[in-house]
Amino acid sequence: MSTPYFSSDFKLGILGGGQLGKMLLYETRKWDVYTRVMDPSPEAPSRLACNEFIQGDLLDFDAVYQFGKGLDLLTIEIENVNLDALEKLEEEGLKVYPPTRNLRTIQNKATQKLFYTDKGIPTSPFTRFAYTSEIKDSMTNGGVQLPFVWKSASMGYDGRGVKIIRKLEDLDGLPNVECIAEELVDFKSELAVVVARNPSGQVANYPVVEMEFHPEANQVEFVICPANIDSKLAHKAQELALQVSEAYGHVGLLAVEMFLTKDDQVLVNEVAPRPHNSGHFSIEGSFTNQFEQHLRAILDLPLGYTGSKAFAIMVNLVGEPNESGGRIQTP
Repeated sequence: MSTPYFSSDFKLGILGGGQLGKMLLYETRKWDVYTRVMDPSPEAPSRLACNEFIQGDLLDFDAVYQFGKGLDLLTIEIENVNLDALEKLEEEGLKVYPPTRNLRTIQNKATQKLFYTDKGIPTSPFTRFAYTSEIKDSMTNGGVQLPFVWKSASMGYDGRGVKIIRKLEDLDGLPNVECIAEELVDFKSELAVVVARNPSGQVANYPVVEMEFHPEANQVEFVICPANIDSKLAHKAQELALQVSEAYGHVGLLAVEMFLTKDDQVLVNEVAPRPHNSGHFSIEGSFTNQFEQHLRAILDLPLGYTGSKAFAIMVNLVGEPNESGGRIQTP
């Protein structure tokens, strides 16, 4: 296949240089795609694997705008980036995938939830607040009912900015920011489907996976592929993920996280428009891993086969430097 990407002057930019960016660079290096990465940390994992590394603030307009100059295409590995700069770059002709319009909706959890309501996509009931301090007044006046999930509207990531509120005192100490109070769903499992879409409209999805989260840190600990659910429910979850993908009209990867309720409803929780923890099983378990798939999608190449080579379980190990612990108890 003849392409303008491989071993050429084509330049791909990646905003964010963390572990996801580093794993994406494993694929760009195989294909000899020139890469430029920006991250605020001088110790970012991606700094050693890209062609150009720039230390800069991902939320700073000028830093992001200047980073994009001279690129042929720009993508992300984290949603918390300056969207005004991306919009200006798009207006000047730079391809940005996922499109900035999608990032603007997804970046704010309140806007994201309203999007699902507007599009008729099933999601858990919620109330939007301009400030956390307004929640107590709502509870006093018969509005929000305990228990519920408090979520910061912006800047939440990897378990941060989320707290289950079971009593009034649980609100103490939370930042006084725009947020949502989301009904606590009585679910029996948490599911996810990673969907890929390229600019030509080709779509492919990975199998439904089951996620087990740490009850306090709210970080995923295990991802099980395929999910331990029957085929009808798996089909239902896949169809819902594809509906979400079509509603956004995204380009690249979209990880759709869902709740499976006790009465077998499937509700969309939230999405991530990039490679995601729920897709890490694909590195060894799938014929096409999620990082190669993201690259194929944004470069408008034919999408890879998403079938599994075998059953797979991902274990997410997170800890402070020099931390040690006991043996992992697998599910």
